[in-house]
Amino acid sequence: MNATQVLPPMADVLPALAAGERVVVIEDDTAEATGCVLVAAERTTEADVNFMAAEARGLVCLAITEARRDRLQLPPMAASQRQRERYTVSIEAATGVSTGISAADRALTLRVAAAARAQPADLVQPGHIFPVVAQADGVLRRAGFAEACSDLPRLAGRVAAGAYAMLLDDDGDLLRGPGLLTFAQRHGIPAVSISGLIHHRLLTEGALRRTRSTGLDTPFGRFTVHAYHDAPADALHLALVLGEPDPCKPVLTRVQAVEMQRDVLAFGTPAQSTSQPAWNLERSLARIGAEGCGVLVLLDERESPQQRLARLAAPPAAAPAPAFAQRALGVGAQILRDVGAHKLRLLSHPVPYRAVTGFDLEVTEFVPPGQPG
Repeated sequence: MNATQVLPPMADVLPALAAGERVVVIEDDTAEATGCVLVAAERTTEADVNFMAAEARGLVCLAITEARRDRLQLPPMAASQRQRERYTVSIEAATGVSTGISAADRALTLRVAAAARAQPADLVQPGHIFPVVAQADGVLRRAGFAEACSDLPRLAGRVAAGAYAMLLDDDGDLLRGPGLLTFAQRHGIPAVSISGLIHHRLLTEGALRRTRSTGLDTPFGRFTVHAYHDAPADALHLALVLGEPDPCKPVLTRVQAVEMQRDVLAFGTPAQSTSQPAWNLERSLARIGAEGCGVLVLLDERESPQQRLARLAAPPAAAPAPAFAQRALGVGAQILRDVGAHKLRLLSHPVPYRAVTGFDLEVTEFVPPGQPG
């Protein structure tokens, strides 16, 4: 079943969210997609929190922007966070609560944290609400629940903060695929997909602007280089294109940021053994050159000194891997769409992708390092 064929239009969902109604947010229309229940945080009621705890069953979280995290002076939950979600310390309203765990208390904490004039003194730590910080520019940068749950209230005219809880099934596992729509229909809640949200934002706003195009002679052929200004991050990304990608045909594609260990020192990454080289910058360009057509997107996302030291010091099997898949679903995906690469033969080991259809992209094949052309 294709979920996008039965979901209401965004124009119907946003007014419902603005009015304080609940919305089911799902990743995409695949059988493995997961979902959550969302309410605009500033409109959260005791009944909403009780519904999340009793029916959704996941942890009640608060999606917030970087700006709100800074405003509330909330430090990270841990000094080093390797999970994709960026949790801060848990919070509680400073006044008006008893134990903090009741539905009424948690609803109050959510409203206090989402208030337009909220201040650090309005909250104490630890507490029973768990803020999660969304990436800058939301789902256009990362197709995650924190990003969707802050984007949607903002688009609905509310504060960019959402109270949400992941949906679990009767066995306590994540509810997936068609079960998400069944849940929404059973409770009379409208549903929206992250892929649909991405598509909506791409049609109504733009975060990237192509600023220049020029030719570049390389040992692997003459590439056209397109430069993109990323306004939210004030960064400059590059797309190296060989030939003329056909939007209807799979094209060899690589999306990456420059990493010193892999691209400069030419070491392997943790996903490969020492005998199997990684797709680094040079090998990717060489493979695209041999193919005669392809795209390499080079993201302006710099490693911190700590990240470089960690990769150099750790054994190959333990070195931290970059969050490649999420970058590709954000900025890199917008660039691929712009250069006409819609069906992708991705130079990568297989990785899970969510909401990729929101960018009008389809990964048709993964091409691991060492696979013959």
